[in-house]
Formats: sequence, structure tokens, C-alpha cells
Amino acid sequence: MTMTLRENNFLLYFSEMKDPRIERTKRHLFDDIVFIAIASVLSGRDSWNDMEYGEIKKDWLSSFLELPNGIPSHVTFNRFFSALDAEVFEFCFLSWVKSIHQRTHGEVVSIDGKTIRGSRNQGCKIATHIVSAWADKNELILGQIKVEEKSNEITAIPKLLDALLLEGCIITIDAMGCQKNIARKIVTKKADYILSVKENQKELYEDIKDSFRILATSDYSEDLDYGHGRIETRKCTIITDLSLVENVDKWKGLVSIVKLECERYFKATAKKENETSYYISTLSDALSITHGVRKHWGIENKVHWTLDVAFNEDMSRKRKGNAAQNYSNLNRIALNLLKKDDAKVGIKSRRKMAGWSNDYLLKIIRN
Repeated sequence: MTMTLRENNFLLYFSEMKDPRIERTKRHLFDDIVFIAIASVLSGRDSWNDMEYGEIKKDWLSSFLELPNGIPSHVTFNRFFSALDAEVFEFCFLSWVKSIHQRTHGEVVSIDGKTIRGSRNQGCKIATHIVSAWADKNELILGQIKVEEKSNEITAIPKLLDALLLEGCIITIDAMGCQKNIARKIVTKKADYILSVKENQKELYEDIKDSFRILATSDYSEDLDYGHGRIETRKCTIITDLSLVENVDKWKGLVSIVKLECERYFKATAKKENETSYYISTLSDALSITHGVRKHWGIENKVHWTLDVAFNEDMSRKRKGNAAQNYSNLNRIALNLLKKDDAKVGIKSRRKMAGWSNDYLLKIIRN
């Protein structure tokens, strides 16, 4: 069996990254380091130390990697990915995802941020915060961007939008992303939006509440969801009369304001919970908006929760240089690859299978 990093369809996208090392210090090949790192994360390893698992599989790895000085040490992996240009790594990630993402009209793309809590240095309040975009129908992380220090998601989201192909998609973002420039950017990308509105946009929030007290509704939908020991009723009401919304022309493409009322009944306790939330959208169909809001939570359940439970990301204590950001990229590469497989088990079990079976690991990488 022969396979090199540059011959593999997936790994080809990462083979053009610039090696951050000084020439005279290079004992291990760039390609070997990248391949072992990705294979390690796919196989259930969660630290630089764990990447030395290559020693156990040295005979197998040497059948297609050169390994001129054996398996790199955990120190080498740490230094390499701490120094590797994180922005270039993210660009390569985006290029790869674009090659496998099959855009479909009306696909919901959710954008949300996640803090890697373990990346916070002792005595420092700042931890690495990553904003990701999740395509629900394709079940792919389309891209991610690190929120810069002394900044927030408001500045990061437009940069992420710039990098993505979004024509025909429906973009959902929580209240932090309810900003005029973000709405304008989405419309410019020929996409629709559903943006959550809370009191961080106080004037808009009050205008929407007033509208629902005074104006006639334009469309309505209701659905029931049974499962997980509860019954959830969702009532979506929209208004397309925007006469009470001040500066409405500054919200590019705005067509409707939305009220979503949720009632959750828990069977075991007979307890009820009620929640009302508001949105603005370029859509005017209540059913489509309800669908989009529901799909938004996929980024929490299928990305953030999975990264914490199956990849232990929130416990990661990688702090040196670009280590946290680059390891986050490795995790998301692995999650996308594992999601593409059709094994009838969860992500954590797929990682174990990749660790047990070399054939399964190669199948995942070659997908």
C-alpha cells in the first residue's frame, strides 16, 4: 500500500501550508506531522502527548509515510502547531469544505460562537473563542474564525460570512449577531436571514413588541414536537407591516418581524415552561421561519455539544501560541470527516473504531 499526503484528495488541501519551523531544526517531515496529527484526533486522542500513539502504529505508518527520524515527540507536535499560521490553516480548511459542500437552496446555515474554556491562562480572563458556521442539511462545519482579543463576535461574523459561499441559504444567528452590517452582508451574499432580537437592540426590540400588540398578523404556523419526555408546542406569528419599526430601511432586506411562542410540557413532572422570542427576517413564510429557528440549535447539539462530549474540547488546556486555535481546527476537520461516514454509531464510537482499525481510519481519511 502506498499513499502520500499530497496524493490523498482530502489532505491535499492542507499540504500547501507554510512550514513554521527553521530549516536546520527540521527532523520530521511536514507531511508526516500533519497526517499523524489528523489521524490521532480521528482515533480518539485529545492531546499532544496522545499523538505519540504513532509509536504503536509505527510499522503501519511507515508503509506510506517517510518518517526519516521516527515518530515525532509530543514536544514536536506542540511546537509545530503552536507556531503554525492559524489563519492559513483555517483558509485551507475552508477550501476543503467548499470542495465537499453541496449547497442546496434553502439550506439553514447557523452561525454561533464557542469558548474553549481550558485555553484560558491562569490569572487571565481571556480564553480562545471560536465562531463557527454549521450547514444543517450537509451536516458540515463550513468554516470557523477566532474572535480576536479585545473584540467580539460582532466583528468576527462578517469576516466568516465573507469566506463562505451562501447563495440561496438561510442564515440564522443569535442576538449578538443582530446587527445592521451583518444583515447587509448576508443580503449581499444573496442569502436570507433569521436574526434573534433581544434587548441588546432595545429600540428594535420594543418596536417589535409594540407591533404585535397593535398590528394585524400576516402569517401563522403551529407545530407539536413529541420526544425526550416532553411535549413542545411552537406558535410562530409574523407581521410584514413594518410601519412601527424605526429606521427600517437600515435593516437591509428586512421583510418581516417574528414572534415565536414555545410551551414545553414535561410528562414526568407535569411542569410547564413558556418562552417568547422575537426575530427579524428576510422571509415572509411562518413555516419556513419556524423550521429555520429549530435548525439553528443544530450548531449547539451537533457541533458544540459533540466537541465537548466526544472530543473533550472544553477541557483542552492548550494555550501556547496558536495551539488552541489550531487544535480546534483539527477537531473540526475530524468531526466533518466522521460525520461523512455512515456507521450506525455516534461520533465518540467512530473515533474508537478509527483507533482500533487501520482500515476504518483510512476509509475515514479517504472519504
